[in-house]
Amino acid sequence: MFDWQKKMESKIAEIGIIPVIKLDDPADAPHLAQALIAGGVSAAEVTFRTEKADQIIRAMRDSFPEMLVGAGTVLTLDQVKLAIEAMAAFIVSPGYDEEIVSYCIEQQMPVFAGAITPTEIQRIIKHGLYVAKFFPASQYGGLATIKALSGPFPDMKFIPTGGISLENLGEYAADKRILACGGSYMVSDKLLKSRNWSEVSRLCVESVDVIKNARS
Repeated sequence: MFDWQKKMESKIAEIGIIPVIKLDDPADAPHLAQALIAGGVSAAEVTFRTEKADQIIRAMRDSFPEMLVGAGTVLTLDQVKLAIEAMAAFIVSPGYDEEIVSYCIEQQMPVFAGAITPTEIQRIIKHGLYVAKFFPASQYGGLATIKALSGPFPDMKFIPTGGISLENLGEYAADKRILACGGSYMVSDKLLKSRNWSEVSRLCVESVDVIKNARS
């Protein structure tokens, strides 16, 4: 295990929830970051499903340097390089890409690659990594599948994303195999387009309470 990877995993585990963000206007990024922090969530995954993802990452980091702002839906090496230039704190890929994982390790950039099969998990472990993104979680059996995969891979932890909600967040958070959960319900398109920052904060507060109760 790499020290720089382990430190990032510890920080993410402490927060417990990573909002998965698709934001179009970089001007909204500082307001969104402030809303997340006000709700007790000091991490975010800005997805490259928008052309200005790197600008949004930089705007959030510039406004709140202490915030863990990572890059998500990273599919190419060029996107990794853009994210690193934008001062992203970590890289998240929906699947396993050897080129991306190898480059991140070379750059000492924390990386969470997707893995939903034993083969993919074995590939990640060969890199010395023991945390995988599990996406789309609900479509691939959710916690039941994660528990089954933990049989042959007891040291693996997962970040499930896809279908996470306030209703099932506690069930995931209570399981020792879950490092943290990724969710978009507190940063939905509707909330972001209407700039309803107070509701973003409220949902974050509620999420933090659910996680605390689940882990206690």
